[in-house]
This record gives sequence, C-alpha cells and structure tokens, in this order.
Amino acid sequence: MSVAADVQPVAPAWEAPGAVLLISCYELGRQPFNIASPWAQLEAAGFGVTGVDTAIDQLPTTIDAELVAISVPMHTALRLGVEIARQVRERAPAAHICLYGMYASLNAAYLLESVADSVIGGEFEEALVGLARALSMAPDELRVDGVVSDRAQLDGDHTAPPVLRKLPFVTPRRDELAPPARYATFFGPTEGQVRQVGYVEASRGCKHRCSHCPLTPVYQGRFFVVPKQTVLEDADQQIAAGAEHITFGDPDFFNGPKHAMAVARALHERHPTVSFDVTIKVEHILAHRDLFAELGQLGCAFVISAVESLSDDVLGHLAKGHTRRDVLEAFRICREAGVPLRPSLVSFTPWTTLEGYIEVVDWIVREGLIDHLEPIQLAIRLLIPPGSALLWQDAPRPWLGPLRPAAFGYQWTHPDPRMDQLFEQVSTIVEQGADDDPAAVVDAIRSAAYRAAGRQPSKLPRPPRHFVPHLSESWFCCAEPTARQLGQLRDGSACKVPSC
Repeated sequence: MSVAADVQPVAPAWEAPGAVLLISCYELGRQPFNIASPWAQLEAAGFGVTGVDTAIDQLPTTIDAELVAISVPMHTALRLGVEIARQVRERAPAAHICLYGMYASLNAAYLLESVADSVIGGEFEEALVGLARALSMAPDELRVDGVVSDRAQLDGDHTAPPVLRKLPFVTPRRDELAPPARYATFFGPTEGQVRQVGYVEASRGCKHRCSHCPLTPVYQGRFFVVPKQTVLEDADQQIAAGAEHITFGDPDFFNGPKHAMAVARALHERHPTVSFDVTIKVEHILAHRDLFAELGQLGCAFVISAVESLSDDVLGHLAKGHTRRDVLEAFRICREAGVPLRPSLVSFTPWTTLEGYIEVVDWIVREGLIDHLEPIQLAIRLLIPPGSALLWQDAPRPWLGPLRPAAFGYQWTHPDPRMDQLFEQVSTIVEQGADDDPAAVVDAIRSAAYRAAGRQPSKLPRPPRHFVPHLSESWFCCAEPTARQLGQLRDGSACKVPSC
C-alpha cells in the first residue's frame, strides 16, 4: 500500500470506557469499508466508536474499549487479524474481542479456541450493534442474533452460521479514517495520470456458487442490493476527500445488471470526470456484451474478471460456469469496447498440469497481456478453508490432506511433485520482483516453468506493450500474506504491501 513519504504512522491511545474499537487489518490497499460501514451504524445506536487501520497505522498502545471488533473479510486479513487479536488481548485483557467478516465465520472453531470471544459472518453490521448493546447491558448472558460465542453454536463443519438477511444500509462513516491519499492509487486512463481511489459496494454476496470461492459457503448463492442513493452518498464523500477514481467492490457488478448500470450512470452524471473499475464474471461479460461500450463511455477504466484458468478441466472442478473459449470471447468483447480486461487466476490447483501452467504463461506473453495482470496472479495457489464448497463434492480427493486450523485451511499436495516445487519457486520470484518490470518477472516465471518440464522456453512473438490502467495495489485477497507484511506487524510498524 502506498503511504506518503512524509506521513509517519502514529500510535494513539483511546480511553473511552464502554467504547467500541474497530480494527481493519487489510482491505487490498483501500480505505477500509468494513469498519466505515459498522462505524456509522454503531454511532447511530449511540455508541462511542474509534477505529484504526493497521495496514497504515500502528495498533494503539493503550486500549480501553469494551468491545474490540476486528475485520477479517479475506484470507490475508485473517492471518494478520489473529496476530492483532493476540496483541489486543495483551493490552486489554478485559475487552471482548470479536472477529467479523467472511473468513471469521469459516474459521470460527479455531478463532473461538484461540483469540476470539465471538465471531460474526455474512452481513455483520446489525450483529455488531447487537453485540455492543448486549455487552453494555448483560455481558454475562450473551445471546445476540448472528453472534457466535460458543462452539456449540457452530454448524456440522465447525463453521459459524452467517447472517443472511438483508440489512438496512446507511452511508458509511469515513471522516475519521485516513484520507484516500494514504491508500492505493490509480494509474490511468492515460499514462502518467495518477488518481486517488475511493471504494464503494453496490451489492454484497453473490448469486453464483463457484466451488473454490469463500462467498459460496457463506452467502450460499444470495446477494443483496445496496440502495443507489447510499452508494452515491458514499462515493460523494470520498470524492470530496480527494478520490478521483472509484472501485466497485461487488463480487460481481452484474449480479444485478439493471441496478449496476443505474448506479454507474448516476455516478457519471454527478461526477463526469471520475473513473471507476468493476469486477464482472466471464459469463456475465458474454451475457451483457451490449453494455460494455456504455460502461467505457461512463468512465469504466478496466474490468476485473475471475478467469482462473484456461483449462476446461480445471474450470469444471471450480464450477466457474465458463470455458476457455468463453475467456477468449470475453477478452474480445472488452477489447472492442475499449475497456481492458484484467484477469485474476488460480494458477495452482490439484488439477493444473505443468503443461497447462506453461500454456497460460505463454498465452500471457503471446497475446500481449503482461500489463493486464500483476505477476502475483501466476503464484496464486488454491486455498481450501473450512466449509469450502469443494468439500461438498463426492469426487475422490487423493490430493487432500488434513485441516490445519492455524493455517485456516486444508493442506493439499499436488499429484505432480514438480508443481509444488514450481509454486515455491514462482512465489519467491514474485515477491523478490515486486518492484521490477512485470515483463522481467513473467519471463523469470516462464523460464522456471520450462525448467520444471525439462525444456527450454520457446521463442514467442511479443506484441508491442501498451499502457493498461491499473491500481498500485498488487496483492489479492486469496494470496497468503508476505513475510514482509507479517514481519512489519510483529515489529510494530505499519504494514506496507508491495506495489507494482
């Protein structure tokens, strides 16, 4: 995450008995929505609220809050959040520690045994308000809808049942958070242009059930639309604070295409110079291809899509709902609309072959896609958290090992030992090359893959490189945190994720 050179992290001390302290660990280089949203609702309920984003500031040295709620919406945040929870316990032994977010419900058993007094998953704002009230009134008789504080409340797979009803949405409270200038930046739409970034959500959850996605066991195919006015008010306040680009954080912007387009049109009408980016599933790109030219006209700078693989076998195991041919068509649609497609990948799965991996790297080079994705995408290894939909399948899983609760997932070993060795090599190449030219990093990865196959890299035509709009944040929710992230947290400095 980008932090201004002249801004030094601070370690404030809050001393408000009965107050709520909200902590964000990591939200992909964004000003943390997952504490801004409950902050507004807790304040509306009469609670004194403070917050800290440990991605850019230090944890307070003194904590005197009754409730400390730690946001863990993704794997990296959870890894960091457990360490933060331990530090909170040392500094505030009497505080009630709640971990909330998607990965909290999936890993509830371990969290309740180790660092948390309670967990909340799914739609969390109302449950946090209920928890704060219960702690103020009857802390010894904690019975709050949506709050899990006892292993007896866990489901059969030891995960916490999530809150899956639509909640009243209010405009998040952001004025007490660090300004957009301290977070990731946007490069584009023309080379040399740098913009501050805001973040909103027009919907939550997802109506699709990809087998590897953590949304599937939590939201179970449901999604909730956020009222257009709430989304616009949240964008307005961030734009007033300096944001000139907005990331729509919906798992799939086109889960509700009519609502999504209405929000995009209204945003452009209010702020015609503001650009934005969205995430859209491959099959939705094909189904709504007629909307992409308009998206570009409204200011959409790029589209992220979970391509995951070019192998139809791998895509079938992941229940992605698209094929290799669909991926190529999605790229064509976006290219013709003038809206670059930036793919995300799950490069290492039990079904990925070495030849299939080489094919993907060759495709990236041959098609001139090096600047369409961050090299970290070539190092993403499938994570299988407790409750994963991959475990719902009856197919044999000889590659699956035991659950490692402290690692928040199941161990698995690739049937081809070369693939596990290649993963370690690629991970090292990516982390060491975080500040290098992506082309050099991809070339190093390609050479490693060919070496693993006992071959020399073939010579490929290389189309001229061209600038592709992107964000400075290069890490992803399904990646393990880097040694640098964990080390900076443990030595007390703010976490700074490598940027590309």
